[in-house]
Amino acid sequence: MLVVGNSGSGKSTLATEHMDQGLAHLDLDLLAWLDTEPPTRRPRDEVEAVLRAFVSRERSWVVEGCYADLLALVADQATELVFLDRDVATCQAHARQRPWEPHKYASKQAQDAKLDMLLAWIATYPDREGPLGRAAHVALYESFDGDKRRVR
Repeated sequence: MLVVGNSGSGKSTLATEHMDQGLAHLDLDLLAWLDTEPPTRRPRDEVEAVLRAFVSRERSWVVEGCYADLLALVADQATELVFLDRDVATCQAHARQRPWEPHKYASKQAQDAKLDMLLAWIATYPDREGPLGRAAHVALYESFDGDKRRVR
């Protein structure tokens, strides 16, 4: 299963629910970025190698993220795609209520320190160009041949 949408749309929450049903989970945020300040995108070939290994190794899986380019790499191996096409206000409200994500941040304080940046990032989604924008997510959804659903 692939899950795509804006930051704060509920991708991790949905993926966790499926993890509880036995699906292996891969959060692309953990692969897509190098641990630099400011963060830098990891070379695509490195991400692709890990992503392909994951979907080959796991029998049932969910891969989630806002990276249409990376999700497209394994779309032909996915049986389902969920596009969380939520409005900006909803995504921002979710971001404000987000529990600490220890797999991404050393502390809740470190996570909260990035909240203003995240809220501004979420606001750019409708017009954002490139693989992290809504237009790329719509294109991925429309081109997907398996079962798919769009949640607004």
